[in-house]
Amino acid sequence: MTPYQRAWGALLALAVTAGGTACARTDDTSARQNAAHDIAAHATAAHVLAAHATAAHAIAAHATTDHPRLRALLHRLTTKDGGPGALVSLRDQSGGTVLTSGVADVESRAPVRGDSRFRIGSMTKPFVATVVLQLVGEGRVALDVPVERYLPGVVRGHGNDGRRITVRQLLQHTSGIPDYLDDLKLEDVLGDPLAHHDTRDLVNLALAHRPTFEPGTGWSYSSTGYLLAGLLIERVTGHPYGDEIRRRVITPLGLRRTSVPGDSPKIGGPHPRGYARPGKDAPLKDFTAINPTLAGPSGSMISSGADFNRFLGALLGGKLLRPAELHQMMRTRPTGSPDGGAYGLGLESHPLPCGGLAWGHDGGILGYQTTGAATVDGRRATVMVNVYPGETAAQDNDLTSAVRTALCEGREELAK
Repeated sequence: MTPYQRAWGALLALAVTAGGTACARTDDTSARQNAAHDIAAHATAAHVLAAHATAAHAIAAHATTDHPRLRALLHRLTTKDGGPGALVSLRDQSGGTVLTSGVADVESRAPVRGDSRFRIGSMTKPFVATVVLQLVGEGRVALDVPVERYLPGVVRGHGNDGRRITVRQLLQHTSGIPDYLDDLKLEDVLGDPLAHHDTRDLVNLALAHRPTFEPGTGWSYSSTGYLLAGLLIERVTGHPYGDEIRRRVITPLGLRRTSVPGDSPKIGGPHPRGYARPGKDAPLKDFTAINPTLAGPSGSMISSGADFNRFLGALLGGKLLRPAELHQMMRTRPTGSPDGGAYGLGLESHPLPCGGLAWGHDGGILGYQTTGAATVDGRRATVMVNVYPGETAAQDNDLTSAVRTALCEGREELAK
């Protein structure tokens, strides 16, 4: 998992000591890793759904021979791992499949639907990076010029200087700008999850600290860079980043279950409730309704498994970016992840046990933990569990293992 997810876990863990109204431990030293660890398998009463959007609810799972590893992982995620519900959406050249397990609502016990929408957290970042790179292709933005050109005077203070930081460095987490998630006021976030957060105010939280390193000399995941990328999009186009994502990506691809919600706390259409766990043995707390301006262009979007798979397929297939810009997006640098993960511009890569690379992103935001990845030959998989933070380390592992398994099914035997 990325440090974006760890930051959310730390936020709720600190709330325990601060007396916050909603809190959770951070039990995730592995949460700083990106999305493709070697992983064990885990458990729940599984439910299966056909990929049709008209399918109403998951039905009780029974013994079957298709996707046995994935079914076992979903079962573990929603029993032994402690997640209420889970979903994996698969797509390849032959078609799509959705598998579900567990419940969308711990009170009603309604099963997870295959056409569910959910918050995708940092999986928003590839959308934002795509828009920036489209602007690069139009000659309206240059990757290797200072951020100052587009946001004059915005990046200043305590050694942070937009005259020395490039657009590329914002998108690749090599700017050295601190992560604003490390400095949020707990009483504001947890005591009032519906509060509006101004993007500039969140940026200024980060700029109150000295840089993590000199620009371009290191790598450290920072969602602040994507807040600034959203502001850059607005300055260059004259429109909010969400409007540009809708116009340039969502509408052309027909992503009917994908949205940039702005201030709205609602998730439209069928969706599982989103939960956090305020302690090791504490009951789940419902965080379905939050004001997504808390994450803004770094992680506010809502999507579905099928929609995110379609987005990744279009992106890697060259339907959203010209070859030159797609090449820039996929030029990666190592992140220090034990599995050899690397980060491009809003897109991360991880070696697969069956060979080749998985390209995608993971996400974590109050209520939902997600990850999605694709291969250049068209295999795609997106996974969601509806508890975060307060998830177990086993959930972290099995979530990413499910993506690896989905992308490697029918190929070489998965590494043991």
